[in-house]
Amino acid sequence: MGRGPAPGVRGALLVGSMPLADSASVFKFANQQLGSYLRRIPDGETGARINWTQWQLDVFAGVRALTSEMFDAGYIRRLKFKLKAGATAEDVLFPPLGYAEAAKASYRVFRSLKSAGELRGDVKFQVCLPTPIAPTIIFVFPEDQPALEPRYEAAMLAELDEIVAAIPAAELAIQWDTAIEFAILEGVLPHALENPQADIVSRLVRLGNRVPEAVELGFHLCYGDSGGRHFKEPEDTSKLVTIANEIAGGLERRLDWLHLPVPQERFDAPYYQPLERLRLQPNTELYLGLVHASDGVEGTNRRIACALRHARGFGVATECGCGRQKAKTLATLMRIHAAVSAPVQARKVQDRSWS
Repeated sequence: MGRGPAPGVRGALLVGSMPLADSASVFKFANQQLGSYLRRIPDGETGARINWTQWQLDVFAGVRALTSEMFDAGYIRRLKFKLKAGATAEDVLFPPLGYAEAAKASYRVFRSLKSAGELRGDVKFQVCLPTPIAPTIIFVFPEDQPALEPRYEAAMLAELDEIVAAIPAAELAIQWDTAIEFAILEGVLPHALENPQADIVSRLVRLGNRVPEAVELGFHLCYGDSGGRHFKEPEDTSKLVTIANEIAGGLERRLDWLHLPVPQERFDAPYYQPLERLRLQPNTELYLGLVHASDGVEGTNRRIACALRHARGFGVATECGCGRQKAKTLATLMRIHAAVSAPVQARKVQDRSWS
């Protein structure tokens, strides 16, 4: 492929986390590097949130009805929690999880930068949330997951409700980060689900439908990034496509965007062929996480060429958030995004299709 974006390659998506000092640094950096390529900007999940759900360890540790011990799952070794002897799920009272507080603080910065003309007027504030099953699977022993997951989900939905009540819908975009689900489907993590695929899809659809129609909704489907590696390398996009189709088919509201990962070494047709089975709503934006710093524009363009044989059009992204990247690599990653994709254009009123 030559220089510049290939036909059918559109804007860019920032998946979530960035190793910068604070949300103001993220907003300014993203706007400087990729402003014309982005419809949405996340706050970078800076500070305590930089390592995805790890900061929720303190939330679980603060619940008096729980006790913990070290657990080695092979992929990750960490503390896990279970009910204390004699305690029941009704004794588990989660405090505020912190996601709404962080979102409201970041939005104030976002709004201030917009008012100062440092961000485009039509760019949206992207809030990335882990699906409730993720911290539950990560931090709770399997035998107590069925009892504790509904309690944590209720706490997470309270956070979502607080976010959508505080931030104008016209400026807000909610992304559900969906990674642990694929660890379950790939048989990597122990769990207590009786029918994993059906149970996972029902949860994801429920979470999607909880986001008000006036707020944009996206899903980031992921194979993890702990230690700079996936919990398992996907054989192809078939599981991703299957879950994506079931989410899209089950939602009672619009799906605004979908993100799927692409490993660096995949230049083979079999990885991308299942994309032909994607059945998304007409106005859903597809983003493929095929931007990798290690092989730059050339490698990214090779992956784009492979993907375009099986997907009509898409935007570009990294596989996962950049939070575990070294800060010095960020500018390189952003330059790759810009080199291979076309800028987005302002949408007409009520028009949520690509422009």
